[in-house]
Amino acid sequence: MFIDYAEIEVQAGKGGDGAVTFRREKYVPKGGPSGGNGGSGGSVIIKAYHNLSTLLDFRYKKIYKAGKGDPGGSSLKDGKNGQDVFIKVPVGCIIKDEETGKTIIDLDEDGKEIIVVKGGKGGKGNSNFATPTNQAPRFAEDGKPGEKKKLILELKLIADVGLVGFPNAGKSTLISKISAAKPKIADYPFTTLEPNLGIVRYKDFESFTVADIPGIIEGAHEGKGLGLKFLQHIERTRILLFLIDITSENYQEEYNVLLNELKSHSKKLAAKTKIVSLSKADLVEESDLKKIQKKKIKNADSPLIVFSAVSGYGLQDLVDYLWKMLKSEMDEK
Repeated sequence: MFIDYAEIEVQAGKGGDGAVTFRREKYVPKGGPSGGNGGSGGSVIIKAYHNLSTLLDFRYKKIYKAGKGDPGGSSLKDGKNGQDVFIKVPVGCIIKDEETGKTIIDLDEDGKEIIVVKGGKGGKGNSNFATPTNQAPRFAEDGKPGEKKKLILELKLIADVGLVGFPNAGKSTLISKISAAKPKIADYPFTTLEPNLGIVRYKDFESFTVADIPGIIEGAHEGKGLGLKFLQHIERTRILLFLIDITSENYQEEYNVLLNELKSHSKKLAAKTKIVSLSKADLVEESDLKKIQKKKIKNADSPLIVFSAVSGYGLQDLVDYLWKMLKSEMDEK
């Protein structure tokens, strides 16, 4: 199950108390203070891992507590530090403070991590408070409490290519043919109910990732259909591949509707490189395909690409063009 939102509570450990002890040796009847310091409390650390793909685990565990620091001991022995807690999340997870709504960090790289709450400092033992006028202090410092926060975790997929299209435009079929992803495919709208991520192997040693989201309908940015919830998953993509059913009566109109939904959701998203393709070429006579390919789409960044994921017509040309555009994007940056 794909889960892209979770709320959790994290609490760092309390620091250990400092000790009040004195040296007690056979020939030192009035030894000085020897209380050790308390150990620091454990912290809570969130780290991104590339082999995770969902926030499902946070449905079942919502509270994370780090260990407390041990109190100081005699003979100037310091207490042990509390154990840290590591929380694993998928790459692309955004951490927000629930109280303020502000983003704390975007864990957009494998291995990237952050201490979200720090453990409390251990208290000082009485050995730290001896002075010429008070050589036997009978007090020590208490350990400090650890930080505590409520966090929001939001997952946004990181992909090179984001697929955009109306329901049943053939996005799931395409990703199943060019990658190892196995989305549910059927001949009715909204077959895709959650995002799919596929890795496309290109030639011998290259690859790129493609994200397929549920189909967008007009009004998606207002919450209609399933588009609004999943548009965030193509915000990080380098380029957008629009899929329009070749049997559609008006290609330009469909593209305009899709583009308007993206603009209404995010101007930054709509400003990405846009490649427009016509899917399901197997439904049209081959003699008509060349005529269709000459059509132009306004406000697109590519010629019209015609393909069929079922028959394979134009499929390699599409993959080649995607790779060419991706290389161009990466070279510019």
